Amino acid sequence: MNETLNKIVISAVALGAFSILGLGLVALISSATEDKIAMNERQSLLQGLKQLVPENLYDNDIVADHIMVSDLNAHLKTPTAIYRARKNGQPIAAVITAIAPDGYSGDIKLLVGVLEDGTLSGVRVVGHKETPGLGDKIESSRSDWILSFSGKSLINLTDQEWAVKRDGGVFDQFAGATITPRAVVNRVKLTLQYFKQNKEKIFSLSETAGKD
Repeated sequence: MNETLNKIVISAVALGAFSILGLGLVALISSATEDKIAMNERQSLLQGLKQLVPENLYDNDIVADHIMVSDLNAHLKTPTAIYRARKNGQPIAAVITAIAPDGYSGDIKLLVGVLEDGTLSGVRVVGHKETPGLGDKIESSRSDWILSFSGKSLINLTDQEWAVKRDGGVFDQFAGATITPRAVVNRVKLTLQYFKQNKEKIFSLSETAGKD
C-alpha cells in the first residue's frame, strides 16, 4: 500500500515539475519574442510612413509622435492613430489612419499622408478583404491606381471631381469592381476634410495616446 502511495506521490510531483517547467518555457519564449515582434511591427509601420512622407522632410520620431482619435472613424470601437512629421518642431505632414467601412467585403484600412498645406503626399492600403483580381487593385503591389492620389487636395479638385469617373469624378474605377475604388475615394476625401477641420488640434496635441 505504501509502495503504491509512494508511486502516486512521485508521479504527481514529476507531473507538477514538468508542468511548471513547461509554463516557464512558454513564458520565457513569449517574453523573448514580444520585443522582437514589437520591433518588427514598428519597422513595418515606419517603412509604410516613409512611403508617404520621405524621411528627409522631418527630423522627429514620426512613429512615437502620434495621437489617437476616435472621431474620424466613428464606426470603430477603438481610436485610430495619426502620425505627425515635424522639422525643427514645425508641422510638415500628418499620416492618418483612415478606415473605409463600405468596401465590397467590409473595412478597407488606409494610411493617408497629408502635407501641412492640405495636399496629399500619398495614400496606401494596409488592410482589406476585397476580391482578389478585382478589388485588390487598390494595393500598390497590384496596380498604380492608389498612386493617383498624390498631389491632389480639396483645392485642386472640386467636390464633384472627388469621385470615380462613373460618378462624374476624376478617379478610375476597376472593371467589375466599382464599389471598392469608390469607397477608397470617398474615405480619402473625408479624411482631407477632417484634416482641414482639425489641423490645429492634430499638430498641437502633445500626448501620444488617449486623446480625441
